Amino acid sequence: MTIRFPVEGEFIQLDQLLKVVGLCGSGGEAKQRVADGKVQVDGEIENRKRAKLRPGQRIDFAGETIELVTEA
Repeated sequence: MTIRFPVEGEFIQLDQLLKVVGLCGSGGEAKQRVADGKVQVDGEIENRKRAKLRPGQRIDFAGETIELVTEA
């Protein structure tokens, strides 16, 4: 399934994104999943918990894909 997520402002941090879309129950869980190498950004494993993500990027985690779009 693909989730289209509108980014407010310039960017959103990876750990915050995983929490706000409901793929992780807490910020701590999101940080642990990133540290475990379970998250890919644009096809590459991302280990930075607070990576700044911008519209146009794609995140893959737990069988889900998140596409970041510009806020309407």
